[in-house]
Amino acid sequence: MKKNLFLKRVYDPPEDSDGLRVLVDRVWPRGLTKEKAKIDVWLKDIAPSTELRKWFAHDVAKWKVFHEKYTTELLHNKPAVEELRKLLSKQNITLVFGAKDVLHNQAVVIKEFMSK
Repeated sequence: MKKNLFLKRVYDPPEDSDGLRVLVDRVWPRGLTKEKAKIDVWLKDIAPSTELRKWFAHDVAKWKVFHEKYTTELLHNKPAVEELRKLLSKQNITLVFGAKDVLHNQAVVIKEFMSK
């Protein structure tokens, strides 16, 4: 049975309702210790490629193109996507990310991609 997928900034306090906390950033969030982040799984391989991440640079004007390019990366990243699907089949998951913009980041694309 498919479980629920939630999104949350890694800097927001962890809660019991988060379920499994999966970090989907390629680089560790600045200024955060592993103890404070309470990350259960760091799935860095599902994160956007370094080239795409640097190109996007959280510029909302590039969001549509970033969304399309990252979706294409996810389509070709079967091992990481399957790992997330496996985890999601067992429990609720909160995808945690470091971006300040909660509407325009890779976790938003991953959640949409996983719902298809």
